[in-house]
Amino acid sequence: MSVVSTFINKVTQQEDINFLITNRIPRRYATIFMGWFSKIEFLPVKYLSLKIWKLFASELDLSEAKKSSFKSMHDCFIRELKPGARLIDQRDEVIVSPCDAMVGAFGYVKNTRLFQTKGFPYTLNDLLTDDKLIERYKNGLYITLRLKSTMYHRFHAPYSGSVSEVTYISGDTWNVNTVALKRVEKLFCKNERAVIDLLPDGIDAHITLIPVAAILVASMKFNFIPETLNLRYKGPNRITCNAGFKKGDEMGYFQHGSTIIMFVSENLRFCNNIKEGLQLKMGQALFIK
Repeated sequence: MSVVSTFINKVTQQEDINFLITNRIPRRYATIFMGWFSKIEFLPVKYLSLKIWKLFASELDLSEAKKSSFKSMHDCFIRELKPGARLIDQRDEVIVSPCDAMVGAFGYVKNTRLFQTKGFPYTLNDLLTDDKLIERYKNGLYITLRLKSTMYHRFHAPYSGSVSEVTYISGDTWNVNTVALKRVEKLFCKNERAVIDLLPDGIDAHITLIPVAAILVASMKFNFIPETLNLRYKGPNRITCNAGFKKGDEMGYFQHGSTIIMFVSENLRFCNNIKEGLQLKMGQALFIK
């Protein structure tokens, strides 16, 4: 067997194990359990869980965190950053990344068709529940922003503007890592998610964010609505609000890490450096007029 074949077989086996462990367990109950466990403040539990997390996540960097000690694993997950830790591109013609993330699939929506990864298409109709938004982004631009579990988990306004409604779409809690994206069709369209339509100030453009929850993290907290959107949420799917933001203002957070799919209108373009696999920082230029 060649070296290349051996390598491919090993990678395939690792992906099989990863997929089985993260997607064949009872996802709903595992998510509810982790939501409870991660908030335990009992010192031995907190210490051990943080030690294990750091052991398996060598890239975890807490040097930018606003505080140096945490009450629980959950407290660490949703940590705030020190003032000035992220620079916001304030140019009027620039729309910035709402979060720290790895760039996944991105490009132009072809009529209503886009991709979660190469060879795995889905449609705006599958993802959204609003005919107006489906029509608006038929030929718009999209980008998939994946927040790894070790990253800063809060997300911010990509441009100054206002939000009048959040639409909550209940669903499953599949893992959204690269292994699952290559194996589960229309994965983003199956999972818990929210739709946030941002009406921008002073620029002729449309901006919509789709935070997508995942296994162990099916919980989204928005600063401008009282409800936490998670598997226990029983309220209305459309939640009205009256929230205004300056570019870079915090909007909310995931309680571990997940994905934001971002749509903008076709009169914008990607910044030249955007490519798949690029690691972005919140506030970095993403689209330009």
